[in-house]
Amino acid sequence: MATATPSRETVRPAASTPLSPTRITRLQEKHDLQHLNDRLAVYIDRVRSLELENDRLMVKVSEKEEVTTREVSGLKALYEAELADARRVLDETAKDRAKLQIDLGKAQAELEEAKRSVKKKEGDLATAMSRASVLQDQLNKSEAALSTALSQNAALTSELADVNSLLAKLESASPKRQLEAETLMRVDLENRCQSLNEDLEFRKTLYDEEVRESRRVQEQRIVEVDSGVRRDYEFKLAQALQDLRKQHDEQVSFYKEELEQTFQAKLDNAKGASEMNDKAVSTAREELLESRMRIERLGEKLNALQKQVSASEDRIRDLEETLSAERDKHRREIERKEQEMAELREMMNTQLGEYQELLDVKLALDMEINAYRKLLEGEEHRLKLSPSPSTQVSVSRITGSSSRSSKRKRVDCKDIPEVGGEGKLLVSEEATASGAVTISPTDMNGNAVTLTNDTAQDQPMGSWRLKRQVDCGDEVFYKFTPKFVLKAGQSVTVWSADAGVVHSPPTDLLWKSQASWGTGNEMVTILINGDGEEVARRITKTQVEVENGEGEEGLAHEVRSGSHF
Repeated sequence: MATATPSRETVRPAASTPLSPTRITRLQEKHDLQHLNDRLAVYIDRVRSLELENDRLMVKVSEKEEVTTREVSGLKALYEAELADARRVLDETAKDRAKLQIDLGKAQAELEEAKRSVKKKEGDLATAMSRASVLQDQLNKSEAALSTALSQNAALTSELADVNSLLAKLESASPKRQLEAETLMRVDLENRCQSLNEDLEFRKTLYDEEVRESRRVQEQRIVEVDSGVRRDYEFKLAQALQDLRKQHDEQVSFYKEELEQTFQAKLDNAKGASEMNDKAVSTAREELLESRMRIERLGEKLNALQKQVSASEDRIRDLEETLSAERDKHRREIERKEQEMAELREMMNTQLGEYQELLDVKLALDMEINAYRKLLEGEEHRLKLSPSPSTQVSVSRITGSSSRSSKRKRVDCKDIPEVGGEGKLLVSEEATASGAVTISPTDMNGNAVTLTNDTAQDQPMGSWRLKRQVDCGDEVFYKFTPKFVLKAGQSVTVWSADAGVVHSPPTDLLWKSQASWGTGNEMVTILINGDGEEVARRITKTQVEVENGEGEEGLAHEVRSGSHF
């Protein structure tokens, strides 16, 4: 900046000396210097105003930087919060998936337990049916089997109800609702990620536009300052103006570089944050994709489990129908057996009444016969007549019953030699059976043993044995073939070799290696199944009693020989 320097002048009267050219030149230079100083003052004022404007712009830039920093910080915090929420949602999704897997394992275990329980109940049902078929022959055991079957059916019904409730619980579980909630959450996260990416692109564009605008304004101001200096300054101040311009250019370049570095650093930071956000978003997308795949796998497993549950429901429904049909069949069989037992009771009561009437008649006849005998003996004694010999053969039939199994005692009439006085032949038979097959009355000649199936079902008798023991002697065994089956309501007779019968299965079997079944006072016949268990027994005892005095005669059959009066 130039400074005016006062020059010394000698004031002389104007009239004495005219102005010299040197003085005129000095005056002109003084005038020019004053004009330049005025222009310099104007330039200084302009520079000061520009500095003030620059300070104001720096304040605005600082404010913009602070706003940008706050916005970037807020955006970063927002992104971090969104990422934290996404991670939390993914963690919750993983927890829910693990919970679903645990619930699926529990459901599968419960389903397997239900299957095992159903299989066990099927076995119990088969056992109950077999036991019911075995116990059909006798009333008391049929009643016990009925109560057992009813209790087992009640247990099966309760357990089937438990299985149905378990299946209802499985159907009412919330995997579908959780899957829908996770799907909605995933869609929401994807939309939010897309919104954040669009917001980030918009902010990048806005920051680039602001940087370009700042550069353009700064360059325009520099051009205006340069043009103003060129217009205002003249040749003498060109060097000073160039120095000032150079200094100003350096300062502006420094400010420009600093501003560009600042903006570049901020842009780099923003780009880094954007890349980090992009990486986080891509990671979140990958995790969402993986979660989606896992959810699809869980959905497939859930569908498979639902199919298994449906199959189990169908199986349970079939079992219920089968159980209902078997229950109805068993009820009908029991009703039929009860009807048969009622008919048998009625027949037994009728026969007992007839036997009672016959017994009353027999007692009356015995009393009449005894009275007649005494009268006859008195007349013979009075007339002194010798009594003529007489022989009496009486055969009695005795019947008995047991509360556990059916027993029958049978006495048949046999020829015996005549003995003095009265002779009585007593043949008693006692029969027991714990299964479907019974032993028919004994052949007293030892030619055959007959077995009868009184039930409505076929009885396999493979490897069964028939044993006969006479008077505590040696035992003889007959073994049936492995595939032999005694049909329902049919009988089979095992003949000895001396019986003269032709082998004609399945009703007549010939025991070629045994001449006779044996005869004696006590004959024991036992039927043994394939497990070595006794299923039927018949004991036949024969006894001969001789009475010289009075005695009671047989119930079923009497044979008398004596004198005719």
